[in-house]
Amino acid sequence: MNTERLRRRFLRNFVGALICLGAVTGPSWAQSSNALSSDLAGGIEALKPGQYLWAPMVAPSGPVLAVISLKSQRVYVYRNGVLIGVATVSTGKPGHQTPTGVFTVLQKKVHHKSNLYDSAPMPYMERLTWSGVAMHAGNLPGYPASHGCIRMPMAFAKLLYGTTARGMTVVITELDEVPRFAPVPDLLQSEASSKAEDAGGAIWAPQKSSSGPVSLILSAADHRLVVLRNGVLIGSTPVTVTGAVTETTAYSLSKVDTLGYHWVQLPLPGQSWVGTRELPISERSRVTMPDAFRSALDAVLSPGVTLVVTSDSLLASGTGKSLTVIESEP
Repeated sequence: MNTERLRRRFLRNFVGALICLGAVTGPSWAQSSNALSSDLAGGIEALKPGQYLWAPMVAPSGPVLAVISLKSQRVYVYRNGVLIGVATVSTGKPGHQTPTGVFTVLQKKVHHKSNLYDSAPMPYMERLTWSGVAMHAGNLPGYPASHGCIRMPMAFAKLLYGTTARGMTVVITELDEVPRFAPVPDLLQSEASSKAEDAGGAIWAPQKSSSGPVSLILSAADHRLVVLRNGVLIGSTPVTVTGAVTETTAYSLSKVDTLGYHWVQLPLPGQSWVGTRELPISERSRVTMPDAFRSALDAVLSPGVTLVVTSDSLLASGTGKSLTVIESEP
């Protein structure tokens, strides 16, 4: 059976299973009989290098999340909490390992060439770090072979590129578990220490990055909210969190209306549910911050902004697995 016929058969099973189930989340679903039909699970496990599945019609709109599993060499794409695509990938080889953690798409370019490796072509490039890690179309030998980037099938990379936007959340994980966080760039500590007395410990410097995707990271351990725009720290404030934060969660701002800000939870590895999961007002009210900082923050929030809540510390003295958080531009 040729590749195209095999892909069409997988696609039929893929769409049928999703329509019956309503939603499937987390990269561990391929081993879960409760979340996925055996035909579909077997089909995805049997994907050969260069093959992919794509069914955007099962979730026509909503926030997009990509989860890259280094262990299975697959990328899983969700829209509005529903799995809409899976593809084989090739990530970083030994000595050039792809970093794990939570990232946002910082830059997109259809025709791009590497600044580090002999102008190697990187079609449909979606940059994750300013130090050279990106998702793009490339050679897929069936094992990790890149210099740290995530290579995808050309056709899939084009489809994904047309679906995503700058600021989209991308999770890269080694295991089927929710990533934890490592220290943020030294910029956070130097800024925080030099301006700790300003505005009750708050920092607000939007001029450091005047445009680009906005990402928020809230550390329950540090009682602090960090604001990044285009990967650059533009704000930080102490916060009060009522109750315990027991796991890492990710959200996307879906809309802003007369009722306020509507945050939709995005599925991370190990998390699953059916339908849309909006953050209730009772949960949002658990976090309080200085009124002046909240007013400034509200001015930069718009649909598509991502928020990651973690129990880990963002400081170098904190504990946690050695994972990369969003990098600042050098």
